[in-house]
Amino acid sequence: MRFSQPQRNVYFAFFLYAFALGALFPRIGDLQVKMGIGESALGFALIGLSTGVQLSLFYADKILRRTGFQLSMFFGVLLIGLSFVLASFAMGPIGFFLALSIGGLAVGVVEVAVNLEADRVEYQLAKRIMNRSHAFWSLGFFATGVAGAAMSQFDVSTTIHFGLFLGAVSLLTAGFVWGYQPAPERPNDSPQSPKLIRPTKGIMVLVVFTLSAMLIEGAGIDWSVIFMRDIFATPPFINGAALAVGAFMQFTVRFFADSYVENYSAEKVSRLSILSMSMGVILVSLASVPAMALVGFALMGAGNAVLFPLAMSAAAQRTDRPAAVNVASLAQISFLAFLLAPPLLGFIAEKFGIRFSFAVGIPFLIASWFTVSSVTSKPIAKSPPSALD
Repeated sequence: MRFSQPQRNVYFAFFLYAFALGALFPRIGDLQVKMGIGESALGFALIGLSTGVQLSLFYADKILRRTGFQLSMFFGVLLIGLSFVLASFAMGPIGFFLALSIGGLAVGVVEVAVNLEADRVEYQLAKRIMNRSHAFWSLGFFATGVAGAAMSQFDVSTTIHFGLFLGAVSLLTAGFVWGYQPAPERPNDSPQSPKLIRPTKGIMVLVVFTLSAMLIEGAGIDWSVIFMRDIFATPPFINGAALAVGAFMQFTVRFFADSYVENYSAEKVSRLSILSMSMGVILVSLASVPAMALVGFALMGAGNAVLFPLAMSAAAQRTDRPAAVNVASLAQISFLAFLLAPPLLGFIAEKFGIRFSFAVGIPFLIASWFTVSSVTSKPIAKSPPSALD
């Protein structure tokens, strides 16, 4: 399946990526019960995914240059789904960690591939599409979240669930990449990049800016289902709805964000986003009824929707190094939040209560507020006419 307009192909790529990746998270509570482990052990096991991401990001640029977008996309999505099937057989945290680390190796490559493709199409069209691209990532996460919640409600085994999703997303991805023509590289792309990409001062400021969004999004993805189960004892479908409502609000905000960034600036949109995240964290931390928590998760999803995409665009548009190098450098460091968050939040949940796992995001929100200027909008330079115009 491909579309005549290049940006729509990018949107579909983001959707497929998220549809594959998001299958795991509505079933985390079921997998925890199956393994019979607490929040701390579960938090340790979940870093397998982030560990694989970190390792693959060291080589993502080189892999992409050798395999191309199509092969990286197809085999990456296939490996993500396969790792979840393997994870469903895990009997303890170590096996779960190892299975997820396999998927993480693929996630790192696909993450860089789709963001670079979005940036290159954005450059060719001289039109912002990055936020809308990430909107379709959120739509994919929402779709797989609702489906996963339904699977859990009807007590479908995780192995059957993940196997069905593996088959479906593999067929969709194969049809998409067959004959696909990726966008040409930006002028500042280069054929070589180091394995360990040293962040520049500018990239480090972007890292600080993104940490709150990465941490709070990670908390919502990893712990929202368990939060609803443990705090309110709600049915499995409502537990999964906590994940889905955040993803849906992410989609909604990201879909319309590009025009708002153009009209009101990245800085103003970012400040409004940080305020929304802050309100969401407070509501979740203090929630006395399920509806209050669901509103909080919705505000968290709306608030963290654009910060990382804006930072990715800012990194790709820097002219000090090739776009691929700066994107990979930002991703390497920012994803440390995903690496450290699960065990940290799991430990806090087990020792102090799961509400505090969300409240710890407040200091990071303050840091993001004071580094907003790092994503100040710049006009996208017009490129020569091409077949994409």
